[in-house]
Amino acid sequence: MAKVVLKNICKYYLKNVLAVNDFNLQIEDKSFIVLVGPSGCGKSTVLRMIAGLEDITKGKLYIGDTYANEIAPKDRNIAMVFQNYALYPHMTVFDNMAFGLKLRKFSKQEIKKRVLEAAKILDIEHFLDRKPKELSGGQKQRVALGRAIVREPEVFLLDEPLSNLDTKLRAQMRMEISKLHKKLGTTFIYVTHDQTEAMTMGDKIVVMKDGFIQQVDTPKNLYENPHNAFVAGFIGSPQMNFIYGFIVKSSNEFLFQTSKNIVHLPNFKNNVALEQYVGKEVILGVRPENVFDRPDRIESNEIGTFESTVEITELMGSETYLYLYIDDNSIIAKVDPYSKAKSGDKIKIYIDLSKIHLFNKETELNILNS
Repeated sequence: MAKVVLKNICKYYLKNVLAVNDFNLQIEDKSFIVLVGPSGCGKSTVLRMIAGLEDITKGKLYIGDTYANEIAPKDRNIAMVFQNYALYPHMTVFDNMAFGLKLRKFSKQEIKKRVLEAAKILDIEHFLDRKPKELSGGQKQRVALGRAIVREPEVFLLDEPLSNLDTKLRAQMRMEISKLHKKLGTTFIYVTHDQTEAMTMGDKIVVMKDGFIQQVDTPKNLYENPHNAFVAGFIGSPQMNFIYGFIVKSSNEFLFQTSKNIVHLPNFKNNVALEQYVGKEVILGVRPENVFDRPDRIESNEIGTFESTVEITELMGSETYLYLYIDDNSIIAKVDPYSKAKSGDKIKIYIDLSKIHLFNKETELNILNS
């Protein structure tokens, strides 16, 4: 088993196209790390550099204690699972899983032993004589995982492995991959653009944007203490609401004011940080589950009241989504399914102010985390 360390990693294409910039990360042995971000943020490029499929322009990569920049992909003792499965269509499942071992000159007995053990772990023993065209998407994904398992690698790299599956199967495979990680006790590095996968699977999550790391943290801390507005908006479904307004100070109290609304801000631990923002425009962030259409639903005593207009309502079964306008800001509230609000209504909306975030409008950094 091995830890993976990336130090000041940069990747340029065509000398002037920067894909990854100053990437620093230490991935501990046996951990499950998820790289997440929008398309084009550089997450798959990082994975391919670890695998040796992309050259590193600058920086150092260590796998275990070994400097790995110049080590050939086949000698890195890493197994990669691709988005499109990359199975050989003319081979049986058994032969697909065994192919890499045959290239490494393993004995027939050892190959059979490893393939059968992996097939048992993945519950695909009864598929070993089938060809890929006879398998469902989920079964193909298991075969691709099995082909990686038989190599007994130090590190598993998974590049958006569930993106071709339907919603129900993706949920099932998320659980299967998490169970597989615990069973194998190996380092997993997983790339996805789906924040739900990241939040449910990773020990730690690396949020990326435009080739830069935005935040590395546990799922809980990412959700509750985002470093900036991008992380706050990317993590969570539906995403965090953002309301633009000004910080005002009156009688030693801080207030948040929009063109039509004003609320008293609670006494945060670092209220001193707000002094420099008095009279300046900031962004108030609040998650949909902390926005209510009834004040008695809020457990804290810190309640902010806003006038709003209902645009659309969506009944989701156990809850209703209200799509609202507060001034010129479009927001979402998760309320109970018995809400009587309907399109066009002008209603009061109540926000749990103990759960809000305030972001610098220029830098988008979290003022209350500074």
